[in-house]
Amino acid sequence: MGEIGTSEGFCASTITIWQALGYALLIVKIVIPIVLIIIGIIALGKAVISDDDKEVKKGISSLIKKFIIAVLIFFLPTIMSAIYPLITGFNQVKSDYDVCMECITKPKGINCIRRVEEFNQNNE
Repeated sequence: MGEIGTSEGFCASTITIWQALGYALLIVKIVIPIVLIIIGIIALGKAVISDDDKEVKKGISSLIKKFIIAVLIFFLPTIMSAIYPLITGFNQVKSDYDVCMECITKPKGINCIRRVEEFNQNNE
């Protein structure tokens, strides 16, 4: 197994792991936001039925917080993609990183395999 940023490439040599992680992330980033929003709506519904203004305000506040968390979870891969290039020394591992990110963000696509092939061609 290669090291990150080397010609063997850690990500390129472990794509099945990254694809599995990608499938897990895909499920998590869809299921958790939906569950959070449903729980928030149920709590708000209970508050409205209780006919207590304080409970309704708490329910609305809770729903808004859960919605914000759901949006952050859904966009987590995009946020990470924006942050990583800011790290010092990133250029040394960029091609290997591209393989990891492609396999994590689009695990079921052919682009993951293409990234590995590009990585291997560029590092021959």
